[in-house]
Amino acid sequence: MKNRTFFWFILPSLVTMILFIALPIGSVFIQSLHIEHGAVFKEVKNCGPFGCKLEIQVDVEASAQLKADRPLGKFNGFGTYNNRNHLAVSELAQAWADSPNWKIFLSRTYNLPFYRALAFTLTYTFVVTPMVLLLGFCIALGVNSLPKQFKGPTIFVSLLPMIVTPLIGSLILFWMIDAEGILGSTLQWLFEDPNLSLKASPKLTWIMLIIYGIWHSAPFAFIVFYAGLQTVPTDTIEAAMIDGASRWERTRYVVLPHLVPLIVFISLIQLMDNFRVFEPIVGFSAQASATSLSWIIFNDLAGGEGTFFGSAGATSVLTILGVAVLLIPVLLRTWRDFKGKVV
Repeated sequence: MKNRTFFWFILPSLVTMILFIALPIGSVFIQSLHIEHGAVFKEVKNCGPFGCKLEIQVDVEASAQLKADRPLGKFNGFGTYNNRNHLAVSELAQAWADSPNWKIFLSRTYNLPFYRALAFTLTYTFVVTPMVLLLGFCIALGVNSLPKQFKGPTIFVSLLPMIVTPLIGSLILFWMIDAEGILGSTLQWLFEDPNLSLKASPKLTWIMLIIYGIWHSAPFAFIVFYAGLQTVPTDTIEAAMIDGASRWERTRYVVLPHLVPLIVFISLIQLMDNFRVFEPIVGFSAQASATSLSWIIFNDLAGGEGTFFGSAGATSVLTILGVAVLLIPVLLRTWRDFKGKVV
């Protein structure tokens, strides 16, 4: 009876996960094993005043019929995963064989599209995530110590970066760092260089994208930590104060252990969110200096050279695997803590 009740309790969640998670991922994987059909050509005899000649033309009807008969495209197996735009297995092997040292090998690897995007994605993820945790926690501590009448307005102002949509926020910052914007013109005046441009340097572009990511995501961590601070037992804090614990010691030995579940929760959300960074790159028009895995997917689907569903599917699968690898340590820690509490 208990098992039956539990089954009916989790059935809606299982059905939802299958319909909206498992099936889409499965369909994307199947699509990644196919590539787009090539055009079907035909010879056409073209006659004019000076005679006849054979011309090669695209057979529109035959091409349309081929796509209708095989909508997924031509089966390519794992060829898309191994080509130069993705894992580039042969290119990596060649670079390893021809590179006299690690520096040259990494430089050649960085020139490959997938690994260049992966480098920025990982850098963005591993810099923004801990900075968001740290900054959000510090803001929460500061707001929690304010007088009651100032807390409401301060919380509202602190949440503004999260209220603004990512694309609009990145566009605002993009205009600010433009040569005619507030930050851009100020830097030109400070360095007495009218040609100075933050957007011209790949390193500065990376820094601006990371700063924007921290600015946009910190309010989420702040509001979660602030809510958690309201649940810290006051008697424990008072006991620590009686024992002579300083503010730092109370924070380290009382507050932080109490907030560990929230730290894990925020880390999970931020890792998943930051690994799929996309809007800032579009808002900053930074694709010349920084690309991400999500931007590659977008470019395959909406690029000017055509629509490549197989390539976008392969990048999507690799992105999902990357997110899973990032989440494994956090999930293992959560599982160990859960088992410890159960035992």
